[in-house]
Amino acid sequence: MTQTASTPESEKNAEFQEHEKILSPDFLSTVQITDLLAENVDGVQEKLRMFLNFKNLQTCLKDSILLDYYVSGFLWAKEMDFSIIQCSKFMTLLDMLLHNLKTLHMSLEDNIKWLGEVMAEIGPTQTQRIDEWDTFNVKQANAIVDYLKISIFQHYKLYEFLFYSAREEIVIGTEQVIEMANPAGGPFPSPLEEGISFDIYSKFIEPPPMLDKEMQGLDQAQGHEESQPESDILEMDPLDGFTIEDIKSILAQVTDDIFTDVQNKINEKLQIQEEAFNARIEKLKKA
Repeated sequence: MTQTASTPESEKNAEFQEHEKILSPDFLSTVQITDLLAENVDGVQEKLRMFLNFKNLQTCLKDSILLDYYVSGFLWAKEMDFSIIQCSKFMTLLDMLLHNLKTLHMSLEDNIKWLGEVMAEIGPTQTQRIDEWDTFNVKQANAIVDYLKISIFQHYKLYEFLFYSAREEIVIGTEQVIEMANPAGGPFPSPLEEGISFDIYSKFIEPPPMLDKEMQGLDQAQGHEESQPESDILEMDPLDGFTIEDIKSILAQVTDDIFTDVQNKINEKLQIQEEAFNARIEKLKKA
């Protein structure tokens, strides 16, 4: 069994191959990143929906959350003024973090440790390396870590629930019963667009014809009302049956009662005033 001697050149090539593997843009290509950079917010969302093949955004909460995750990350990278290569690597990093959570079932601590190892590869280091290998500088690397901290890491439990917890499918709808019309000539109304049942139609729209006995009873009732004399309908005169003398007598009696009551009230007031004056006069005499 032969062993190949390790040389500085072979170690350098191995490191370069490992570095290229980590930075490989397997999530979004540079062409797709270029198209996204030319779009506004709505355009970025629509393009990413097409790239990621999300078709059920209106009914699938999972697809909507994942699309928002990628759209927010790309817009943040665009605001950071990342280059096309940097945006591609950053989007790949976002996808790999979700892959670790969804497929590898990494815990929060393991995923953070993995991020540290990856950032050590794609970010600046203290060792001597080729300058082209450094994808992000120190400021950009710190900004990426801060962004991931407030995005996926802060809501890690929610993403775990999204991938691991089964949700019941809720079907919202209305059950309608449509009654078919009978053949022509039967006791059924004409077909309606609403599909109204015969009971509702006959009760509220077109009541059934009345029977002969009911019609006869209605005609008799109307004839009886028409045969009544107008004198019965008009109001009776309240003075009917009284003579003029009776009316005068009643008016005189009512007038006397009213004047008697008024006179008594006046006498009472005069008596009260008289007693008040007498009391004052007595006080003046004593003074």
